[in-house]
Amino acid sequence: MWSGDDLRREERSSLRRVAALDKGAEREEGVDVEYRQLRLERVVLVGLQTEGSAQEAEESLRELADLAQTAGAQVLDGLIQRRSMPDPATYLGSGKAKELAELVASVQADTVIVDCELAPSQRRALEDIVGVKLIDRTALILDIFAHHARSREGKAQVELAQLEYLLPRLRGWGESMSRQAGGRVAAGAGIGSRGPGETKIELDRRRIRTRMAKLRKDIQRMKPAREAQRSSRRRNATPAVVIVGYTNAGKSSLLNTLTHSDVLVENALFATLDPTVRRAVTPSGRSYTLTDTVGFVRNLPTQLVEAFRSTLEEAAGADVLLHVVDASHSDPVGQVRAVREVLAEIEGVDDAREIIVLSKADIADPVDIAALRSRFEGSIAVSVVTGEGIDELCAAIDEAIDTLRIEVALTIPYSQGSFVARIHEEGELLEAESYSEEGTFIHARIDEALAGALREAGLLKETSHA
Repeated sequence: MWSGDDLRREERSSLRRVAALDKGAEREEGVDVEYRQLRLERVVLVGLQTEGSAQEAEESLRELADLAQTAGAQVLDGLIQRRSMPDPATYLGSGKAKELAELVASVQADTVIVDCELAPSQRRALEDIVGVKLIDRTALILDIFAHHARSREGKAQVELAQLEYLLPRLRGWGESMSRQAGGRVAAGAGIGSRGPGETKIELDRRRIRTRMAKLRKDIQRMKPAREAQRSSRRRNATPAVVIVGYTNAGKSSLLNTLTHSDVLVENALFATLDPTVRRAVTPSGRSYTLTDTVGFVRNLPTQLVEAFRSTLEEAAGADVLLHVVDASHSDPVGQVRAVREVLAEIEGVDDAREIIVLSKADIADPVDIAALRSRFEGSIAVSVVTGEGIDELCAAIDEAIDTLRIEVALTIPYSQGSFVARIHEEGELLEAESYSEEGTFIHARIDEALAGALREAGLLKETSHA
């Protein structure tokens, strides 16, 4: 006999269908992935609500649907089960896993995508029950990154992340895959005492580790070139403005608008993987570099954060961060939180000034924009379609750059000529230097670090912001 509590408990733990996941987006089908051939066509999505509200769980599953469609999938259905924690064996629990298998069979899906990173044993067990290919959120994101990477460094970073993900998930196929005799034969143990030797899975693991070591060295060798580019911009006294934000928030569109460029813009997640640097000019005529970076999502796989650290370091070298937020999204505050969590892992980002840019203002609810502007002080609502807020944003960038450098006019004794060299290298001369008996007169803009060194040497007393 079931009580009311039993019925409510059963209802809470049941699989709940999430509507309106498939937006009908037409994407390229058939994406080749180096570590596993995936053909995402007809998929069912599955998630767990272990904490938080039902709305948050549904929002996460809708984001997974966007990811699946970006990878070329047709989303047939989405299910969420509420339970206190994932089943350690089959993620959903054996009973609900069987219900999922029945649903997969009824809609004729060929793939199930789970909205988290599964343990290798969970993936194998659940895949055996549902009877079709099973992919977790991390594998899906890696698949998209592999499809979108264009530069040599980007491809190397994606491959490294794929291999790190694959290594603990290799499946062995028994002793029939052994490649050589065991070590006891060489010791004279004789017939009947041969061990299985190095199995194919062990050989694959060794090859993967060797390839990973090579990729890490390759990425390390590429790092000096990027650092040299940054140093060149520093020597030329060019302020660095870096665009960060959630994926598909409108970062590349904003870059095109501010720099009059033609960078690829696509209504897809992770359309930009490789940093794009363009030169721009403030309303007052000051030049700066504007960099578009890879977007973030909730629960960005650890492998990708590590692999793309060199790319994300563009944000660490920023003087100003333009944090682009999709004001039309259902959970913009959650997107801001997710981006800041990733940025917190990058050393040096805290030194940059952050400007919140509320994008897509032309399609966002004015009430939502007002609430966001109240929550994020100094935020600016913009639309690259109508041009709304672009002038205000340019003025804010100009003002932020103004605060970065200090204007100085001083005479440096010839005995301390090294400071003249530093100002040439690190600062921006505002007029030609002149010479007198006391030393070299310089009028320039310099950063706070150099100004501090000049103060310690007793050469600089009064400063003013440019």
